[in-house]
Amino acid sequence: MLTYPAELKYVKSHEYVRMEGDTAVIGITSFAADQLGDVTFVELPKVGQKFKNEQKFGVIESVKSVSDLFMPCSGEITAVNDKLSAEPELVNHDCYNEGWMIKVKVENRTELESAMTADAYKEFVVD
Repeated sequence: MLTYPAELKYVKSHEYVRMEGDTAVIGITSFAADQLGDVTFVELPKVGQKFKNEQKFGVIESVKSVSDLFMPCSGEITAVNDKLSAEPELVNHDCYNEGWMIKVKVENRTELESAMTADAYKEFVVD
């Protein structure tokens, strides 16, 4: 079942952001995981790398396709979910918890002001 937790922010490229202090936990939404089908591989950046808002930070592959992953905000990678290299299917089973992808020290919180609420994202993916 597709879910969109209310405490998260969402962007049009189908990544979510969960703020934990100055750190953004980023992954893909349940809609994106559902559309991809069974995830077979996730390529993520290294800790310490810096990215700008909307810059490509990785790649996700599934039985159906290959898709780029995009930053919802500028910042420096502080953690990477290493479990995904051995268990990429965590993205399908629990994208918002066990299947998170990266943690980022946010440079500019105002970039997240344009992110969608859960209700707005639901409307976006239905249209």
